[in-house]
Amino acid sequence: MLGAGVAALVALSACSTVAGTPSAAPDAATSGATNPGADDAALKTFLGQKPTWGPCTDPTGSADERKALADPKFDCTTITVPLDYTKPAGATAKIALSRQKALDPKARIGSLLVNPGGPGGSGVGFTPQMSDGVKTGEVAQKFDLVGFDPRGVGGSTPTIDCSNTAEIDAQRVEKPFDSTPQGVAADEAEEKAFAKRCVERTGTEVLENIGTRDVVRDLRIIHKVLGDDRLNYMGYSYGTAIGAEYAAQFPTDVRVMALDGADDLARRVTDPVGAALEQPKGFQLAFTNFATACAAALKSQCPVGADPQAATGVLQKALRPLIATPVPAAGAGAGRTLGYNDASAAVLQSMYSTQLWDPLAYGLQKLSTGDGSVLLQIADILQGRNSDGSYSNEQEDLQAVSCVDSPPVTDRKVALEISTQTLKLAPLFDNGYGPSDALDACAFWPVPPTGRTTPIDATGLPTTLVVSSLGDPATPYENGKALASQLKSRLLTVDNNQHTVVLQGLNKCADAIATRYLVDAVAPAQDPSCAAERPPAN
Repeated sequence: MLGAGVAALVALSACSTVAGTPSAAPDAATSGATNPGADDAALKTFLGQKPTWGPCTDPTGSADERKALADPKFDCTTITVPLDYTKPAGATAKIALSRQKALDPKARIGSLLVNPGGPGGSGVGFTPQMSDGVKTGEVAQKFDLVGFDPRGVGGSTPTIDCSNTAEIDAQRVEKPFDSTPQGVAADEAEEKAFAKRCVERTGTEVLENIGTRDVVRDLRIIHKVLGDDRLNYMGYSYGTAIGAEYAAQFPTDVRVMALDGADDLARRVTDPVGAALEQPKGFQLAFTNFATACAAALKSQCPVGADPQAATGVLQKALRPLIATPVPAAGAGAGRTLGYNDASAAVLQSMYSTQLWDPLAYGLQKLSTGDGSVLLQIADILQGRNSDGSYSNEQEDLQAVSCVDSPPVTDRKVALEISTQTLKLAPLFDNGYGPSDALDACAFWPVPPTGRTTPIDATGLPTTLVVSSLGDPATPYENGKALASQLKSRLLTVDNNQHTVVLQGLNKCADAIATRYLVDAVAPAQDPSCAAERPPAN
């Protein structure tokens, strides 16, 4: 499903989604008014649950996640929610949670609900990473750290299931579709087949109720069941969309909300084409930053050359031959090869974190010798491939949520404009076929969008904290400025060249500001900023 060299940015990147001309009438439940779908009386059974915590034995995570969660300091549970909030007496869903209890029970404030992004990222699997980021500091001392798998994700049920392992493997090794009429037809046939499989394997009712609108309603039940009258929330990347939508639906129900790596929901509505182009600009900027650092460190040995301004052309020359001739990648698994799709995905994944810049440089050096193993292993991260060859459902969930969160692009002129501008703004992902007017899976999606159709109105929301990094590739800095303005939040600006930063041990200044806000529930008096700090060695 990677057509014309553009879809690597769209189908594989987290957080933002391409939106086009709205094709559905506004839904009263998401048009900006607070509308939880069912009142608390109808939700009494769900709000009165008493979760039973126990060892984390869910098999859906990666081997590394299962190993980390086996530590007895973590425990897990599930909470029941309505599948369709307009039918609270109908079918239900189970939301999986993992937890590290507050290290100082006497100083405990409550539960800090955490989402790592996606859509499709596992909060259950993220809790150990969050624990490692905050270590034994005040956040760990005073909060239960609680990660949750949004409906459809990981250990939550029902899950999104659209492709099996063999189908994903086959998609990864196919050649990109060109922009000829035949190529567009083949591209769209594959997108239609994907949408059809989602219906057959997941069901229409689940797909109708998988969006952020409903994740937010689950989040309210979760924090109430955990004993917090008001929400304490830390959202990263797509997790900022969850937080912003929560603020719109339940603005007075928030104690603290920190949103890092902001998704600008309002721009999806007011300027869908412009919103679709923010990520390409961000990734191209990140690649230039990578090329600059590579040239400074390796000089003429840098695999994208010593001139950062020429680096994109060098990369294109290295990757485009993979369209016709994949290279062996036995180090990533017997019999495996690296093709253009995965090589592009490896570059994209490496832009998310400066800690992947060295592995990317090494992988490109190995590629020049005919070995694609390193790049394929980096691509495996983005694709959610586990050590046993199976896959998480993150990419499937990303597609399903994206298709219901935003109106689809159904106008070929709009699709062509987005494709054309994307290739201009992010030529590192230009495979040489030129722009395409192919429509993606959302144009053929079997259920209508349920996402926000008006800008956010969060009247009554306490002053919250938005964090934005100057060099963030996936959620560019301007998104953070826009979201902070919409929520009337304080904006923490961090000189950082990767996607998200706070409470990860990457910037002590940013961590200190976020910690004070979460613990004290008092936002900074002015918009703060933090200078660049050297990240820990990888």
